[in-house]
Amino acid sequence: MDAPQRFDFRLSSDPRTLEARADWLAPHLHVTRPEGSGPFPVLLMLHGCGGPRPFQREIATLMADAGAAAVEIDSFAPRGIDRAAAYATVCTGARLRGRERAGDLYAAIAWVRRQEWADPSRIIGAGWSHGAWTIMDALSLRAGDEMRRATGLHDLNREPLEGLAGTFLVYPYAGPTSFAGRRAWRITPRSLAITAGRDVVVGYTRPRAALNRLCDNGALIELVHFENATHAFEDRETGDLLVRYDAEATAREHALLREFINGC
Repeated sequence: MDAPQRFDFRLSSDPRTLEARADWLAPHLHVTRPEGSGPFPVLLMLHGCGGPRPFQREIATLMADAGAAAVEIDSFAPRGIDRAAAYATVCTGARLRGRERAGDLYAAIAWVRRQEWADPSRIIGAGWSHGAWTIMDALSLRAGDEMRRATGLHDLNREPLEGLAGTFLVYPYAGPTSFAGRRAWRITPRSLAITAGRDVVVGYTRPRAALNRLCDNGALIELVHFENATHAFEDRETGDLLVRYDAEATAREHALLREFINGC
């Protein structure tokens, strides 16, 4: 059995109540939704450690065409983190780890519940890399003091993921600083996870092992493996030598996400 691990929970300097965090994030939430008044299922989108990318806006548009509202959560703009700083601090794990950023997901869900066009019972969290880590840690934090300390939100007195019907996890980080696979989830939304066979950023063996352990502990996760895809295979505009755009894998991801949302 693995030795128990200790985690360094740091109080956040971000707003420390759920509603204040939601209001702080609101100017940095980009909403794409279908025509009409709804209510629509809502896809909450969490970017990777490099920040928001154009391919996520493309996905948001596709989901709106399929009848779902998409909300892109920019966790960096309100914190003044540009792309260079993100690579230097967030991607290295020095700042804004998944358990802390979980507070953004909790706050975004609280914000969605206020919107008349949103169906509060059909919220789907979608995360890429660091964003997927965030979702998994958000599900793994223990209710009460640990959750409040990790996120810096002092008023989490109810389940902040209420209404989360599903999670869509793409090339998730599941390394030593993640809770993934070490704890059962508090709630078990329907989930789908995509790993990539040529991913040299987060790999695929560790994430798949963590996801399998979660399934053993009651999580409802469908695992899909893209054998020939790299990390961030959707990104046409990347300058990262470790990433290669793959149109076929991207189209397959889009189809899986559309089908997933329809099933939630």
